[in-house]
Amino acid sequence: MESFVVNQKLQRVSVTGNVDAQEVLDEVRGTGKTADMWPFVPYNLVAYPYAQGAYDMKAPTGFVRNVPQAVGDPKSPEMKMMVLFNDDNPNACSIM
Repeated sequence: MESFVVNQKLQRVSVTGNVDAQEVLDEVRGTGKTADMWPFVPYNLVAYPYAQGAYDMKAPTGFVRNVPQAVGDPKSPEMKMMVLFNDDNPNACSIM
């Protein structure tokens, strides 16, 4: 089920399932409050956490800004080399 509930008294939004982020923002903004998407992602989910614009001193520990240049192109040679040594890849190389 996909749903979200805006509780104005607690100033909290509860999201269940996979919902459209813009829909949630519009609903929260409809209450008269300001709302923005969380601008940070865990640093281990991006290929280049120190790319220009991604590293932010104000970010919580373990997070970087969600910017396109930090994600990397999956077809780039660097990303292909990173997959060769990935533990999630059953055909990955291992170094002993």
